[in-house]
Amino acid sequence: MHPVVWLALAIGTEVVATTALKLSDGFTRLGWGAVVVVGYGISFYALAVSLRSIPLGVVYAIWSGLGTAAIVVIGYFVFGEVLGAVKLAAIGLIVTGVVLLNVGPPGGVAIR
Repeated sequence: MHPVVWLALAIGTEVVATTALKLSDGFTRLGWGAVVVVGYGISFYALAVSLRSIPLGVVYAIWSGLGTAAIVVIGYFVFGEVLGAVKLAAIGLIVTGVVLLNVGPPGGVAIR
């Protein structure tokens, strides 16, 4: 399977697991707690596989950035959380950062 597909799987399962974490109500609802554990397990495995071919900084920026943005949107639509101008701007900055990490040359410029 292509490394980008592994990364997409890692993001998707992390978002599901994080949503389930909210629904588990502090792990008092065991079914949702099981979704958390399995979801994060799959996510970390898929993340590790994607790291075989994609640089660490790029993988982590995409995984955490897109996961965070998705959770903010889910929080708004599913849990009725407030989504104001500051949060929208923050999501824009996250997406901008992920894009900028990916537009540079493949080897990048070494900073030492």
